[in-house]
Amino acid sequence: MKLAFLINNYYPYGGLEKNFLRIARACLDRGHTVTVFTMSWQGEKPEGLAVVLVKVRGLTNHGRSQAFAWQLSKHHYTAGFDLIVGFNRLPGLDLYYAADVCYVLDIVRRRGFWARLTARYRTYAGFEKAVFAKKSAACIMYLSEAEKNNYISVYNTPKERFHYLPPGIDRERIRAELRPEIRRQTREECGVGDGQFMLVMIGSDFVRKGVARAIVALAALPREVRAQTRLFVIGKGDAKKMERLAARAGVRDRVHFLGARPDVPRFLAGADLLMHPAVTENTGNAILEAMVAGLPVLATEICGYSFHVTRANAGCLVPEPFTQQEMNRVLGAMLSPAELKIWGENAYAYADREDLYSRPQAAVRIIEETAARRKGGVR
Repeated sequence: MKLAFLINNYYPYGGLEKNFLRIARACLDRGHTVTVFTMSWQGEKPEGLAVVLVKVRGLTNHGRSQAFAWQLSKHHYTAGFDLIVGFNRLPGLDLYYAADVCYVLDIVRRRGFWARLTARYRTYAGFEKAVFAKKSAACIMYLSEAEKNNYISVYNTPKERFHYLPPGIDRERIRAELRPEIRRQTREECGVGDGQFMLVMIGSDFVRKGVARAIVALAALPREVRAQTRLFVIGKGDAKKMERLAARAGVRDRVHFLGARPDVPRFLAGADLLMHPAVTENTGNAILEAMVAGLPVLATEICGYSFHVTRANAGCLVPEPFTQQEMNRVLGAMLSPAELKIWGENAYAYADREDLYSRPQAAVRIIEETAARRKGGVR
């Protein structure tokens, strides 16, 4: 089959982008041709994958997204393909990989009335409606049952258009780094000594991932514990803003921003606890990556994958509605070497017995089945 994959931008360290590339490779392995249409591509282009850069102009992200959709439509870029698969919400999709939370519902919950009057809202809400509206023909690969229900509640989307995808963690990549010497080297490079606590956060968009929440909780630790604890943040975001917050909280020397980088498994091997106190989160791949590495997790209950932490007894959740006071309490209670060891062992065992890995293969099956229905005239 000839497949068109649409993604606004590609860079090699994002969770969405990693999943996109693994699914593309799985399609190539099945003998399909994959052509990617995107506004920008950072990093190497895998062999066999055709990448078409669509030139757009715009002063804002939503302006560029609108221009991207317009260019795709105007110039018929995706004509002649058996299936159009989108990894961002766009008009004209046959199949959508639903990695994001419901935009309209999120704005209502977190931003209020005035945000709904902006051009940004009109653009993204329009794109979302084009995918999920009851009359749309697009099918959806969904990752979280809770988010599926959110979309249905807003758009009354028929349930038969949704197709579940299991997680797609790369177990071999993570566990290849789980060696005592890697843990020791990582902690030495980070200045974390024996008996000290190394906390790690993984993910871009620091506001949404809850970096501010983590900084405030770190600052609230008892002085003697705080002096033995460091937080390392890996990903893209406004580090300067968070550094100013850390300085005001008196923990600037305890918080370190490492940027986006390819060696995340080394930090999973070296850390004592993953923090993922997200404000909003469809899934939370970092939660499962940590569990595969045998790393305990502190997450917010709102994360789509937080239930795995409870099932495995692999850490603690901050319940909804979120309060910073409860977050502070949970972090303080978790920093016990004996408890961390038990939670880590539970996480590792859970990752051995659960399917946290087959997303690329499941996605290929859904892509092939959807294309077959389209070819047969079935929507």
